[in-house]
Amino acid sequence: MRLIAFALAAFVAGGPAAAQNWQEYSYPAYSFTVAFPADPQIETTAYRLADGRTVEARVYAVRQNDSVFTVMVAELGNTGLDESAVIDHAAKTLSEGSEVKINIPHRVYQVYGRQLSLLGADGSRSMVALFDFNGRLYQIEGKALRGGNPLDMLRFQQSLVFTGGGSNRSAEAIRAIREACRSATGVANPAGEDDPRCERR
Repeated sequence: MRLIAFALAAFVAGGPAAAQNWQEYSYPAYSFTVAFPADPQIETTAYRLADGRTVEARVYAVRQNDSVFTVMVAELGNTGLDESAVIDHAAKTLSEGSEVKINIPHRVYQVYGRQLSLLGADGSRSMVALFDFNGRLYQIEGKALRGGNPLDMLRFQQSLVFTGGGSNRSAEAIRAIREACRSATGVANPAGEDDPRCERR
């Protein structure tokens, strides 16, 4: 499912003009790369946690035509919050005033999180991915405002890659997920399995 969606976005939005504009940006200090259609503006801000505390966050953003592309990286440090609390709060905050169309498990290689599809009251559409990884919350959102290209938001959201290796699951948990995928279809990590954690990437 993930690979099919990304391939479709790359095919439709990946013509010569799009290929000239989009490029990968690398942020080794924060262990990720992502593709933007232009140089992002970077700012430091505060992110409010579920318990009311605030932590430092960096926001990378591009607004182009009728689309907005944003990556937010919040420093969770020693907040003591578990992954489900962090992800659930982020999802709730993002979906305020919107209709949640999709809320499913998500994965970038061995980093596991959530994926949301949102329909805003203003007619905007968003694709969001959330990850609690290495003491940070990663929140990537591609938003198509009314009249914006929904394939651009998909292309952006799917472009996130974590660098430096590692996982937010134990080796035992990953083996269990792979075994569940194998049991479902007889093939390890089959593309197209209903659980997005089973998709190859």
